Amino acid sequence: MDLQIDDFYKDAAAGLLMLYQAFPRKIGLYIEDLIGREEPDEFGLPSKRHQSCLGAQLWLAEEGYIRFESSIAYDALDQAVLTEKGFLRLSRSIPHVVSDEPDLPSSVRRVHATLAFQLRQAISQQDSEQLARLARLLFIGNLGIDNETA
Repeated sequence: MDLQIDDFYKDAAAGLLMLYQAFPRKIGLYIEDLIGREEPDEFGLPSKRHQSCLGAQLWLAEEGYIRFESSIAYDALDQAVLTEKGFLRLSRSIPHVVSDEPDLPSSVRRVHATLAFQLRQAISQQDSEQLARLARLLFIGNLGIDNETA
């Protein structure tokens, strides 16, 4: 089993959601805020877990989901923000989760159907399988739909 891939999905989602909550402001994206405090190794280098989380954030930037001005050592990405691609992917509705509950206002149903809300739910419920499915949806360009923002 490739546990580092599960960690990647969690780290990528956590970073994207932190930026989504701050959007459109630029923020310092601190690795410690995403995974908690990790003790450096005996040479003072960040732990492998810390390096993996930082690597996930850098990968997101290389793939065009986020951008940042500089890194702060191994600790953070400074002035980080979602790109248009990242924002549109997180804010789009996932068709099969749109609720038809008449008790909920349409604005609440719309928010609950977004990929960002679904990712947040999967993280809070510690549902790694759901998180993996949703993260893969994030990285699929159009969910099989012609209109990517659908």
